[in-house]
Amino acid sequence: MTAGHHLVHGERVAMPVRVRDAALAAAMFAVPAAPVQALIAYSGLEAARPWRGKAVCSLVCVRYADGDLGPYHEFGVAFLVRHPDGRRGTGVFVHWLPVNQEFTLEAGRSIWGFPKELADIPLHLAGRTKRCAVRFGGRTAIELAVRSGLPVPVPSGRAVPDLDAYSCLEGTTRRISWTVEASGVRVRPGGARVRLGDHPVAEELREIGLGHARALSTTTVARASMVFGEAEEVRP
Repeated sequence: MTAGHHLVHGERVAMPVRVRDAALAAAMFAVPAAPVQALIAYSGLEAARPWRGKAVCSLVCVRYADGDLGPYHEFGVAFLVRHPDGRRGTGVFVHWLPVNQEFTLEAGRSIWGFPKELADIPLHLAGRTKRCAVRFGGRTAIELAVRSGLPVPVPSGRAVPDLDAYSCLEGTTRRISWTVEASGVRVRPGGARVRLGDHPVAEELREIGLGHARALSTTTVARASMVFGEAEEVRP
C-alpha cells in the first residue's frame, strides 16, 4: 500500500473507492438477540437491541454495474451493532459477504477486512419481485425474494445517513466509513421470503431464527452510488 492507494492483484486501487452505478434489494428481520450476540462474539462488538430481546439482521443483494472494483454481484448478512466508542446510534457489522468475482474478493479482504468469499450468485432485479441466491458448487446457502413496495422520495438522493460499517477478519475489527446516494427507492413493510439450504452458513442463520422470521421491511433501489473510505482498526 502507498498513501491513498492499495495494490490488488497488481493493480492500484485509489481511495476512497467509488461505486457509480449499483442496484439492490434488501430486507430487515427482528431475530433473537442472544444467539446473534453469540454468533458475532468473535468481533468484540455488541448487537444493538432496539426491542427487548431482539436484534436486527439485514440481508442485501447488490448488482455493481460500474465501480472502481469492476462489475460483480454481492450478497450480505449484516447486523445492527452499538458503536464500540460509546457514540449514540448504531453501525452495521458485516458478518458474511460472498461475491462472484476474484478482484473484489481480494480488494474487500485486503483493504477493509470484509469477510468476502467466492460464490455463484444468480441475481434477478427486474420485475416486481427481486430474486437472489448464494450457491457453492451447486449447494445452496440461501435464497432471497423481495417484493417491491411504494416509491419513496429521497431528498438530495440520500437514501440513508452516512454509516459506519464494521468488519472483522483474522481477529482484527475495523471501522469503514460508507456513504450512499440513491434514486428509484421503494419501501414496504414485510415483503420478503427466505429459503435456507444445506450449507453451513444456512445452519448459522437457522440458529439465529432467520428460517422462520418475518421481514420487518424491504427496500429496493434502482440506482445507487457509494463511497467507501479507508478502514480503521478499532478495539471493542
